[in-house]
Amino acid sequence: MQLLTVAVGLMAAAMALRVLAAIGWRGLLAAFSCYGLVAAFVVIDLDRHAPHQRFGAANSVTLARAALTALLWGVVGETMLGARDLDQSLRWLLAVAATWALVLDGVDGWIARRNGTTSRFGADFDLEVDCLFMLALALLVYSTGQVGVWVLSNGLMRYLFVAAGWLQPTLAAPLKPLRRRKVICAVQGAVLIATLAPIFPPEAVPPLCLAGLALLIYSFGADVLSLVRVKRR
Repeated sequence: MQLLTVAVGLMAAAMALRVLAAIGWRGLLAAFSCYGLVAAFVVIDLDRHAPHQRFGAANSVTLARAALTALLWGVVGETMLGARDLDQSLRWLLAVAATWALVLDGVDGWIARRNGTTSRFGADFDLEVDCLFMLALALLVYSTGQVGVWVLSNGLMRYLFVAAGWLQPTLAAPLKPLRRRKVICAVQGAVLIATLAPIFPPEAVPPLCLAGLALLIYSFGADVLSLVRVKRR
């Protein structure tokens, strides 16, 4: 029921974006494709939310973040196909929406812990939405034309890590939850949002994105070393 309710809200927001930002059918297709992936994940993986019987407020917040992320993907669908340019007003609109999504990222986990509704499903749901969010931001920053294609690494890092785990099972082992990952993820999101909004001069955007990428490389590198050490023991 919540999936359908949020889908209706997403449709209303997409229609508003269509009027305000001239988003066409490509954007609508990209937005609902993104939301469809999230909905499929929820339906397939919800069993791991046991023993909790309800979807819960924390997962509802994550679902709202997924809807905001889908809107970002709607704009990605337009800009990457050359049907729409990212003018300053649209960049500000996207930055505001992305900021709300980033703020909510710190709320869902707090609600789950406070209500005692944490689960493996909730953690993975949060992670997958984070990854889609970061990749959409990286694509939008690239679409501004202020930074090279390498900025996509800021959004692809986790997917590359998962692919490495398929090739090397050592890297697919479970990781201990660490605050360092959450902090670096939040910093990375803030950097991409700040460079998406027309705040900094164009020459400042590449160094900022590069600094964010350096933090990600450090974080993933530390996890790789940790997994290798555990395997050796």
